[in-house]
Amino acid sequence: MSDKSDATRVLFPDVLDPLTSVRFFLALGVVLFHYQLQWTLSVESAGLLDRARLGVDVFFVLSGFILTHVYLQGDRAPDYRRFLAARFARIYPAHLFILLAMLGLVLLAPLFGVGVEPGRFNPADFVSTLLLVQAWFPRETMVLWNGPAWSLSAEWFAYLAFPAYAALALRLRARPWVIIALAAILFVALDAFYSAQFGRVLPRAEDSMGILRIIPEFLYGIGLYYLGQRWIPSPRASIVGALVATAALLVLMQIGADDRIIVAAAGPFILSLALLAKARVRTFLSHPVALFAGEASFALYLVHIPILMVWRNAVQALVGWPGDYRMGLGELAAMLVLTLVAAAAIHVFVERPGRRWLRERMAPQRADPVEARRSVHSDQGEPF
Repeated sequence: MSDKSDATRVLFPDVLDPLTSVRFFLALGVVLFHYQLQWTLSVESAGLLDRARLGVDVFFVLSGFILTHVYLQGDRAPDYRRFLAARFARIYPAHLFILLAMLGLVLLAPLFGVGVEPGRFNPADFVSTLLLVQAWFPRETMVLWNGPAWSLSAEWFAYLAFPAYAALALRLRARPWVIIALAAILFVALDAFYSAQFGRVLPRAEDSMGILRIIPEFLYGIGLYYLGQRWIPSPRASIVGALVATAALLVLMQIGADDRIIVAAAGPFILSLALLAKARVRTFLSHPVALFAGEASFALYLVHIPILMVWRNAVQALVGWPGDYRMGLGELAAMLVLTLVAAAAIHVFVERPGRRWLRERMAPQRADPVEARRSVHSDQGEPF
């Protein structure tokens, strides 16, 4: 690979197929992480699955990368109102649908003899989840209306802060290593703060101030994007780079490396996949099925915990098993198939039409070709 000056940088293609398709595997990793907490396989024997929860951090870095690709290639930041409208339309339809479904389940549960722990699903947590602010403040308990939605709260915070990110990015885009260094310094500082205040490393931040987790990781993605613009990879080099970066990330997860090291390794992984697209290398990640799976991964990520909850409560009610029973692999496989089907249906019948409906009303299309292109490609690879 040859390093290029900012004046001669080579842009990425509009569509980055590998970064769309890989979302499915990252979301599936998070699903399997939650499944392995319920099955007969011990956590100690499944290092890769245990660290698959860090797929959330990969997504945060990916968000910074993709939103830079879509919105920060020119000399100025996008119109803020239109940007927020597009982001809201991207994440809210599926989120609202699943949250309302959870509300219905909680209200109907007593009618079917399913007890709900007092205080577990409370109005205050419902409102904070509805407004996507549940991960903005210190908490001692988790917000259980839909656990994975905490990361949407963090994403929404990053969207609201996008003008600050954009100002820094456009000022330093010719010096991507400076952006990456700033992200690293910020990560170290926030990690030290979080460890001192809450006794956990930053990649363990979720409902309790999970926004701190995305702040440096989103910036990391921005720096990686501008760094990748300066490289012209050959097809062979891009393939080797993707294989090495992927293997390194998986090995670090399997051997139980420090969470913070795995987050750092997520950067080369994302960049290597983007460089595959830049080198025009087509892999299975460009197959239409893989692309659809990547697009539906957001719904998969959001719906898997509600389905897991309903499934286990139904089994306990019908069979009489205790609440802490361990699930077998056959049961988990059946539940996974159901979850994949539900995610595809939500994507096709809720997420897509909801996104179009909101965009038509909140940010009608302009004749500006730059804005038109942004509207087409602003969803690829980001978020879940």
